Amino acid sequence: MATAGEKTRERNPKRERRRLQLIQATIDSIAKHGFADTTLARVSAAAGLSGGIVNLHFTNKETLLVETLKFLSDEYQQAWESTLAKTRGTAADKLKALVAVDFKTSVSDRKKLGVWFAFMGEAKTRPTYREISESQEDKYHETISGIIQEIIDDGGYKGLDAEDCADMIMALCDGLWLSLLLSPEHTNRRDAHNSILHLLAMLFPKHFPR
Repeated sequence: MATAGEKTRERNPKRERRRLQLIQATIDSIAKHGFADTTLARVSAAAGLSGGIVNLHFTNKETLLVETLKFLSDEYQQAWESTLAKTRGTAADKLKALVAVDFKTSVSDRKKLGVWFAFMGEAKTRPTYREISESQEDKYHETISGIIQEIIDDGGYKGLDAEDCADMIMALCDGLWLSLLLSPEHTNRRDAHNSILHLLAMLFPKHFPR
């Protein structure tokens, strides 16, 4: 059954389209100007909409920023959940498919990475940002840990903890994302993806032969 919010969006496709316009304009503004210089006026102008339209959708700048972070978080979650749902085969096949998502063009786009890290930089003093990112990360961590546990059990790997392995994979991914953002001349998506595959081969050599 559709929620009240979903029904509202179904009845107001134009309203939802404008809302997404504003969120995309916010992403562009943060990527180009940073948090401090991202204003409702700048966002509305970039979206080609009036200031009144912005206020109709978002009561203030902070509400707009929160909804933008939710949009990015939901978009990423939908990307990996969709991939997992479509992947058939072993746990190793699923893990390989999941880590590949992180280096798709739509996910590791430098503009989106810049905005994501900008939000994380603000998370220390803005608990709402931290809660949104941690909620998504916790779900991903739980999912990937479960898959890794299947691999550990199947391969009889000794001395490995599924949650620790998930931490390593996610930490390496974060580092590679940062490298893609800050040093694109030294790091590309293919090499970053291969770095994750090398880690999997080190952890689970029976399932990810070099």
